[in-house]
Amino acid sequence: MQNLVIDAERLWGELMETATIGGTPKGGICRLTLTDLDRQVRDWFRARAEALGCTVTVDDMGAMFARRPGQRNDIAPIAMGSHLDTQPTGGKFDGVLGVLGALEALRTLVQAGYETFAPIEVVNWTNEEGSRFAPAMVASGVFAGAFTRDWAVSREDRSGVTFGAALEAIGYRGAEPCGQHPLSAFFELHIEQGPILEAEKKDIGIVTGVQGMRWYEVTVTGESAHTGATPMRLRKNALLGAARLVERVNAIAEAHAPAALGAVGLMEVRPNSRNVVPGEVFFCVDLRHPDAAVLDRLEAAYTASLREICDPLALSVSSSRIWDQPPVRFDAACVASVRRAAALSGLSAQEIISGAGHDAAYVSRVAPTAMIFVPCRDGVSHNEAEFTSREQCAAGAQVLLQAVLDYDRTLAERHARK
Repeated sequence: MQNLVIDAERLWGELMETATIGGTPKGGICRLTLTDLDRQVRDWFRARAEALGCTVTVDDMGAMFARRPGQRNDIAPIAMGSHLDTQPTGGKFDGVLGVLGALEALRTLVQAGYETFAPIEVVNWTNEEGSRFAPAMVASGVFAGAFTRDWAVSREDRSGVTFGAALEAIGYRGAEPCGQHPLSAFFELHIEQGPILEAEKKDIGIVTGVQGMRWYEVTVTGESAHTGATPMRLRKNALLGAARLVERVNAIAEAHAPAALGAVGLMEVRPNSRNVVPGEVFFCVDLRHPDAAVLDRLEAAYTASLREICDPLALSVSSSRIWDQPPVRFDAACVASVRRAAALSGLSAQEIISGAGHDAAYVSRVAPTAMIFVPCRDGVSHNEAEFTSREQCAAGAQVLLQAVLDYDRTLAERHARK
């Protein structure tokens, strides 16, 4: 429907409004999952959805589903959405655009009086970022059967608070068992979080899949000692071993360039005193590649480096893989809906593989799924400087709306032939 047009000003206004919930002095957002700030933005989302006549349900992992009925309410809904939690120094658009863009698409349908064949839902997934409770995408992971709920709710943050306790504390543990919410399809709008679309001067990324990724938690143990009284040759410096492992992770990724990626983004040094040789270091390793076989080789090289580096330094080391997200290929019919939607909207587009993980990757295990990317300035994300323009946000929401309507027509035709 070409006459259904997203209200760019209204979408932008809501993006800026919600950015004040956990807003930082540098213009970003710190809205960690299952905090009171998360509760506040959830309450905001619920109120906006209910004002549109939606019924909002919540599952027992805190995932929120705002449903608008269709002509055939016996058919599973077509869903669109993303997440409202952020990194500690996150931007205004990562995840939030996917939820608010979906809400704006739904509002456009409501105001036009357009009745879809299937029900339409907007979803807010819990703990996509994984910055408070590791791993990432834990609610969509339970939804798709990748994790058990018991395991997920027992995850602890760095202060020892469990996911389950935090969920109860903000009042967003729903009655519906996570995973017992069938979907006909799922579409997720997101900023690219990389530089490709901007460099290629494309309006829209037609996301065909997500690269594989693995996370590891590592502890290097040595011996705390006085920096002034302990000779260099007698030290068991855990930070020295950790530093060499960080460098090795980088080298392993570079050896499998250009597609391989490797990083250490979190590190805790103990006792973290200026005149004490560190006795223990905890850190996390992130390895990524679109090919599972290459990811295996990255992991093998990383695992071999642990003892190779730590043994000569008289250090012990332990590593555990805490997350394994295999490479994902999105549903061909859903991807085709996105492709047609971009063309109908008169926007330039190109196919792209997502370098970042998204809830859509897990949802794709249980429902046909696709994603839509819009550019972000200089490819900067997970950063308070993250920026996507008003026009780019609206373009993404427009393609999201048209893709959902395209898939809805496909469903109607499919059922008409039965």
